[in-house]
Parts: sequence; structure tokens; C-alpha cells
Amino acid sequence: MEPAPAWAQACPELSSWLEALTDEDCDYYEQHLIEFAGRIRGWLPGLVGYEQRIAVPVLSPSPATLAETTLPEVAATDMPGRKRAQAGAFAASVIPLNRPVLDWCCGKGHLSRTLARQCPEPVQGFEWDPALVADGNRLARQFADAVTVHCQDVMADDLRWPAGSHGVALHACGDLHRQLIRRGSAAGAPRLSFSPCCYHLTAHSGYQPLSGQAKQHPRVLRLTRNDLRLAVQETVTAPARVRAQTALVSQWRLGFDALQRHVRGSDQYLPVPSHPPRLVNEGFEAFCRWAARKKQLELPAQMDWDHWLEAGRQRFRQVRRHELLRHLFRRPLELWLVLDYAVALEEQGYRVHLGTFCDRELTPRNLLLDAVRVCDTPPAPRSHP
Repeated sequence: MEPAPAWAQACPELSSWLEALTDEDCDYYEQHLIEFAGRIRGWLPGLVGYEQRIAVPVLSPSPATLAETTLPEVAATDMPGRKRAQAGAFAASVIPLNRPVLDWCCGKGHLSRTLARQCPEPVQGFEWDPALVADGNRLARQFADAVTVHCQDVMADDLRWPAGSHGVALHACGDLHRQLIRRGSAAGAPRLSFSPCCYHLTAHSGYQPLSGQAKQHPRVLRLTRNDLRLAVQETVTAPARVRAQTALVSQWRLGFDALQRHVRGSDQYLPVPSHPPRLVNEGFEAFCRWAARKKQLELPAQMDWDHWLEAGRQRFRQVRRHELLRHLFRRPLELWLVLDYAVALEEQGYRVHLGTFCDRELTPRNLLLDAVRVCDTPPAPRSHP
């Protein structure tokens, strides 16, 4: 987490304006990025038209349809309320279902059971974790849902796509949803409907475009895993306690960063791995000593911990304001990724619709790609929501 990005030196007036924002301003603009883009487009003219560039069709169905497709609470055993609502909104956006359904990376089969009540054919699910497979089949039997969950690693070479099945996935991560695109299109699946998530979870060091157009484009984005994280850095659904804890640990990390630069005599960022949860309750000093051990850094015997904690707080204040600018590119980056998926599917003979299946307050990962196979010969390249 670098506190002073290079653009701050190139655009000092913008940097000064951002650093003058109050915490209340930051809270507001974080939830109103379109308005934020309008405020700073004098410094960044490329932001003109930002709202139109990130707009996609709304697929969210009527309240009556949502009520019909969402599992009743009595049947939603082991299913968190937010996940229940997400599955219901997804189901409402993809009905009618006219083919057998394959739920990709289905976990306990929450989406499978939701869709089974809207589908004339039995629903199958693929899940690699045997415990989740057992739980999913137990729940299906308990509530008499026409669902069978199979123990299957979707990344395995021996996977066989059930003939004629409509593949679905709600928040399958990274390589898993990209594998759905590859395996489903290769098998000639009649329809693929999925909401992607966690684009950075990949075995590759960076993003590997799926579409021929992106691969051949002279200005294709070269995205690292860290770049891809930006697309999912939104905590609109996180409880206040979790957001406060995240902010606290960020302050500690920045405080340790200032400390390690001082101790090492080197103004270079030193990445620190994820911390064990117990450290949150042990305080800043314990965090720094743990981080120092991880990086094999010997700390002085006498430390002014309050000084370095305050340094972390001040740097966090600066970072938070600088990251407002970075967050403007969350949705454009995510749209670039899903449009690459859409073009790849079009190249394989699908007609693709892109839109949002629910409000961002339910989940910021609310994009849905719905691809219907229309021909065996790829159509002329095009891309649109």
C-alpha cells in the first residue's frame, strides 16, 4: 500500500484538493463515485461521460417475480439472508429455464435449489469439496428439491459437460468462471448465465484475455493480479464492524511500513503477508512484532509505538483520499473484463446480454452475463451490453 502514488506528483493540485477532503466527504464520495467524477473532471477531462461509460442495462425483475423466485425462509436452511436474496434475484433474471441446469461450483447447492423450483428439468451441481457435496444433497432431500450435487473438480481434465445443459454460476471466482466459459462453449452448451467474482484469483501471474479481439489488440491491458483486485475492492455490503476493523489494520500496516523504512534506512515498500485474525485483538505493537518476524527485520529494543501508530493513522488518511481516485476505475475495469468474456462467447457463436441482476446494496458483484448459443459458426465480432 504505497501512500504517495506517482500521479500525485504529476497532478499536485488534484492531490491537494483530495487531501483537504473531510472524512465525511470521503464517506459520501465513496458511495457516489459518479458525482465524484464530475467534481474532478476539470483536472481529468477523460472523466467526461463517466456515467454513460459505466452504464449497463438493469435486468432486475419486478418485486412480484423476485418473491416467486426467492426461496422461502423455511426452505433456506444454512443459507445466509443476503445469499438467499442474491440467488432469488439471479433466478428471476434468467427465467424461463427451458433446459437441464448445471450449477458450476455450487457449494451446498443454494442456487441449485433456488433454480430447481423454476426449472422443469432436474438440476445438477458440480462441487469439489466432499463435505459441501454431502450437505447439498442432504438439503435437496430434506426439501424434496430435484437437485443432485456431484463431487467434481471443475478444473480437472476429466470433466464431462452434461449434454444439453444450461450452465449457471453465481459468484464463481476467477479461473473458475473463466473455466465455465471455456468448457461450456467447447461443449456447445445451449446457454451460459453467470455472475463473475474475484477476477484476481488465477494461477497466472496476470490476466490472460479470453477473446481473440483482446489478445490481438495492440493496446490490450496488461493486468497483474494486484491490478485485478481493484475490480472487487468495494465493501458496500460489509458490516460496519468489519469496515472499522479493516480500517484499523490498514492503519497498522501503514504504521509498520513507516517504521520499517526508518529501521532499514530504505524508502522502499516492504509487502507483508495476511495477518492471523488473533492479532486484531492484540494491538499495534503485537502486529508490528509479528510483521517484523515475517520479514526477518530486527527492531530496536526501545520503540515509541505511539509515534509509529500516529504515523500510520496520518498515512491512512492520505491513502484513503488518494484511493478515491483509484476507485473511479473499479467499475470500468470490471466492465472491460466482462466485455472480454462477452466477446469471447460471441466468437464461439453465442448471443450475449450483459446487465445487472440486483442493486449494488445487495452485492456490488451484480453483473450478469447471459449467453445463448445461436449458431455453430462464430458471428461477426461485436460487443455491446
